[in-house]
Amino acid sequence: MAVVWKGLGGDPALLNRVSTVVRGDALEARLPVRELARACVGACALAASELAARRTGLAKVPRVTVDDGAVATAFVSERHLLLGGRAPVSFAPLSRFWRAADGWVRTHANYPHHRARLLRALGLADDATVEDMARLLAERSAREVEMTVYAAGGLAVALRTAEEWAAHEQGVAVAERPLVERDRVGSTRARVRAPLDGDPLLPAAGVRVLDLSRVIAGPVATRTLALLGADVLRLDAPHLPEDPDAHADTGFGKRSARLDLTTGRRTFDELLAAADVVVTGYRPGALDRFGLSPEALAERRPGLIVAQLSAWGAYGPWGERRGFDSLVQAATGIAATEGSPERPGALPAQALDHGTGYLLAAAVLRALAEQSEQGDGRVVRLALARTAAWLTAGIERGEAGRVDSGAADVLGYDRPDAWLAERDSGFGRLRYALPPVSFAGGPADWARPPGPWGTDAARWA
Repeated sequence: MAVVWKGLGGDPALLNRVSTVVRGDALEARLPVRELARACVGACALAASELAARRTGLAKVPRVTVDDGAVATAFVSERHLLLGGRAPVSFAPLSRFWRAADGWVRTHANYPHHRARLLRALGLADDATVEDMARLLAERSAREVEMTVYAAGGLAVALRTAEEWAAHEQGVAVAERPLVERDRVGSTRARVRAPLDGDPLLPAAGVRVLDLSRVIAGPVATRTLALLGADVLRLDAPHLPEDPDAHADTGFGKRSARLDLTTGRRTFDELLAAADVVVTGYRPGALDRFGLSPEALAERRPGLIVAQLSAWGAYGPWGERRGFDSLVQAATGIAATEGSPERPGALPAQALDHGTGYLLAAAVLRALAEQSEQGDGRVVRLALARTAAWLTAGIERGEAGRVDSGAADVLGYDRPDAWLAERDSGFGRLRYALPPVSFAGGPADWARPPGPWGTDAARWA
């Protein structure tokens, strides 16, 4: 965790405020996934605790406890979710690995528009079956499929080994960047926030967050900020509906509205003028045509914190490509490591999504803490591929999973229901994973359950 905390600009002396409950069989994998998950959640919890101490005037930062059981349960929250007794739908039939003529290719077609682009790029009919796709791809090279599908706006990635990715131009560009990119912008006095009071401590209370992200990583970050008291308003384009099951998993604590940035620009500008944080998770460049690049947002709203999330990084030859956790695992050598080049595998969780989500929340919390003393806006950037590079480099198990003298002995992880809860919601009775971010005096659950996608008004509470 020390490397992550340093990358966030945190004071290394605060690391002794963290205790770890180690569970040796949580998130088992060939790569150090458990250590990555523990470090990301721990850094987020410490950033929250630090901000709480600053806003309350506490002499000491409240102690943080990172329990591998809570972390492992949260990292597969979508698998534990039940909506009225029903398990959510996961990957669509055309989202999977396929054997190509010279290897393997991974596709993503969970959303209707991505499925349509994939089929169109490959010359298949709208009603094409899994068998049709398998026959076609078996006759084509994996990298040729990757190029053809991406050129048509679809999503397909050839399986690569870690060595092949390290030699790839995008892999080189990613490796040269820090895990968390942090920049100060402007010269604006920080907004003075009211001191915290009440129980639990909510370090992000009074912070308004515009959430322009989708699927898992960005929504996990904003779900975490909502847990900590932020007023989070998620905005989506009306023509790009979110998967309702994914929204139920990541919509805790937030409100969700639909807004067309072409016809509703005045409404957006009013929301931006009162926002403290904007989180973006769209493909780099996708929001630029609306004048909403991180730099433009920071210029239009002095003092704003902009947190940008991308799949491949906003640089290099793949800088403007779409991507998802499963595709990044395939391209960066993770799938080949967890399985083999002849039979790809996968991590025990969508750990790049979840881990990067907690890192993004941590970066926002640390920016708020720094801003309280220094003023100015901030731009922070994270990428799934950069988190993957950190993982495949072999996180030092002794460092990322730092255990201090107050930690428990190594325990088992055989009862995930210890970190599950139930409540009523707009989706019916929900079973869900409790948040893993925990510090003394902090919240143990979200203040509100998720509501149906896009049904709230596009205004601040």
